[in-house]
Amino acid sequence: MSDKLIEIADNDGVVRLTINRPKALNALNSAVLAELEAVLVDLERRDDLRAVLITGSGEKSFVAGADITEMRDKAPEEARAFASQALRTIKRLELLPVPVVALVNGFCLGGGCELALACDWAVASDNAIFGQPEVLLGVIPGFGGTQRLPRRVGPAMALDLVTTGRKIDANEALRIGLVNRVVPQAELEAYAEELIKQLSGNGPLAVRGAKQAVHDGMDQDLDSALALETALFACCFAGDEQTEGMTAFVEKRKPNF
Repeated sequence: MSDKLIEIADNDGVVRLTINRPKALNALNSAVLAELEAVLVDLERRDDLRAVLITGSGEKSFVAGADITEMRDKAPEEARAFASQALRTIKRLELLPVPVVALVNGFCLGGGCELALACDWAVASDNAIFGQPEVLLGVIPGFGGTQRLPRRVGPAMALDLVTTGRKIDANEALRIGLVNRVVPQAELEAYAEELIKQLSGNGPLAVRGAKQAVHDGMDQDLDSALALETALFACCFAGDEQTEGMTAFVEKRKPNF
């Protein structure tokens, strides 16, 4: 690993981002957030982007949380600025038009859990530990946890986690809907590669449209969301992708997107 805080690996539009602070269990500080935001700004400009995978360096931690050493002596306005930086960066990740997958190994706490919540998928190894333990430090989640967590697992379970600060294992995270899959630690990389291969093999415009329909529709009433779906469905027929996909189906061959 280099001295960069965000390692980037690009394989034909499937981009893997690795947060590289293993000695600090990949904790999020201002420098990590700034570098991650710069990377995301570049990804936003790419038309060839197919999927993004985000993970943490080493076997112990995805992201253990925000950097407590940096936060400890902040005044209220400094804390506001730090949280605003994190929220802005995480929102950029959430708004990427392609599928974003969190590959979680080990600790996924506080800011790490909030980062994973902004992803479309979370795939966890069986040694993963999740939680929003901020109340144990005298604060509340500040990177979106009080808002994205109830939207993912429901308000009752979210309140349980954010007011007790308790940690849960990967199986409980799967049961409550916090993650999509749990796999043995030794199989995590192989599963992630298979998932990305599956996602990137589908029609790229269709995948983008499906993500937009789900994300944007959740904030609308049902009739408005259905109208959005219809509009995006119709847009699929404006280019060559739909023709290739349906022709390949009729000809009983794999489509070439």
